[in-house]
Amino acid sequence: MLSFSLSRDNQTRKIQENITNVEKHFGEMCQLFSAYVRKTARLRDKSDVLVREIGLYADTETPDLKRGMKQFADHMAKIQDYRQAEVERLESKVIEPLKSYGAVVKRKREDLKATQSARDREAKQMAQLERTRQRNPSDRQIISQAESELQRATMDATRTTRQLEETIDEFERQKIRDIKKIFGEFVTVEMSFHAKALEVYTLAFQSIQSVDEEQDLEVFRSSLHPPDYQSRLDIVRANSKTSLDRTGSFLSTSETLQQQRDCSRQTRREEEEDDDDEEDVDDSEEEEDEDTDDDH
Repeated sequence: MLSFSLSRDNQTRKIQENITNVEKHFGEMCQLFSAYVRKTARLRDKSDVLVREIGLYADTETPDLKRGMKQFADHMAKIQDYRQAEVERLESKVIEPLKSYGAVVKRKREDLKATQSARDREAKQMAQLERTRQRNPSDRQIISQAESELQRATMDATRTTRQLEETIDEFERQKIRDIKKIFGEFVTVEMSFHAKALEVYTLAFQSIQSVDEEQDLEVFRSSLHPPDYQSRLDIVRANSKTSLDRTGSFLSTSETLQQQRDCSRQTRREEEEDDDDEEDVDDSEEEEDEDTDDDH
C-alpha cells in the first residue's frame, strides 16, 4: 500500500511539473510572439511614414525621377498592406491560441486538484480506520463502517486518478498538435508575406532603376537657364560672329594692302635697278669715246 501511494505521489508530482512547465513556457512564447507582432506593426507604421516622405520628395524632382520614385513609393505602400495582413493573421493564428492555453492549464490544475483531494480523503479514511482498530478492536460495527468509508474513498480516488491520467494524456497529445499547428501557422504567414513582398520589391527595384538619367539631366540643365536665356545667347553668338567676320574682313583687306605695297616696292626696286644699268652703259660709252680721241 505504501509503495502504491508513493507511485501515485510521483505521478502527481510529474503531472504537476508538466502543467507548470506548459504554463510557464507557453506564457513566455505568447509574450514574445506578441512583441514580435508589435514590432512588425511598428515597422509597418514607420514604412508608411517613409512612403509619404518619398512621395513628397518626388513631387520636387525632375519628371522621370519623379515617376520612378512615385512608383517605388506605391510598391512600398503595397508591401505595408501585406504587412498589415501579416500582423492580423499572426494575432489570430498564433497569439490567440497561445493565450487560450491559460484557460487550458487552469482546467488541468483543477483536475489535478480534484484528484489530489480524492487521494487525500482516501488517506484520511485509511488513517481513521487504523485509529478505530486501535481504539475499538472488538467493535466490528464501527470498524466495518470505517472500512466501508475507506472503500468508497479508495474507489473515488481510483476513479479520479484514472480520469486524471486520461485527461493528462489527452492534454499532452493536444499540446503537441497545437505546437505543431501554431508554429506551422507562423511559418506559413511569414512565408506568404515574404513571397508577396519579394514580388513587389522586385517591381520597386525595376521602377527606380528605369529612371532615365540623361533625360532628367537635360531637364535639370534647362532649368538652370531662364526661358529668354537662349534668345539672349543667340544674340551674343550672332554679334560675336559679326565681329569675327569684320575682323576677318579687316585682316583680309590689310593683307591685300600689304601685298600691294610689297608689289609696289618690288616694282620700284626693279626700276631703280634698270636705271642703274642704263647709267653704267652710258658711262662705259663715254669712256670709250674719250679713248678714241686720245688715239688721234
